[in-house]
Amino acid sequence: MIEQIDRFERIIYIILIVLLGFVLIFALIDMLYLIITSIITPPAGLLTNPSIVAILGAFLLVLITVELLDTMKAYIADNVVHVEVVVLLAIIAIARKVILLDPASADTGELIGIGVIIVGLAAAYYLIKKAGVQIGHGLHTPPHEKIPGKE
Repeated sequence: MIEQIDRFERIIYIILIVLLGFVLIFALIDMLYLIITSIITPPAGLLTNPSIVAILGAFLLVLITVELLDTMKAYIADNVVHVEVVVLLAIIAIARKVILLDPASADTGELIGIGVIIVGLAAAYYLIKKAGVQIGHGLHTPPHEKIPGKE
């Protein structure tokens, strides 16, 4: 029964990877379109501040998608959740939010919330890097210890 659930889970992940690949292709096309239209609109050859912010937002969105695709691929291959990569994804996502945020229109609560999230993610990333823990198959193994049967 567990093997069938694992197989079903694997099929779902493969479908998600394929769909995410399509999303990535369209996000790349959108980013290229945004860059080209930003360059050819008057004044031609110059990027304005709003267009630079939009391009950076699109670029970070593509980067988030690529990292998510890599995380899902690693899970399919190793059956291991790479917690460090997931936290990095969250850091990139909040960085994208900060880059696209207009501080003049943001309320105080939103800015405080973003600050708390940034501090929490930075602390989580630091602790993950310091501990060197990789989580998978219910094992919490520091890198200096070997998993029996895994060389």
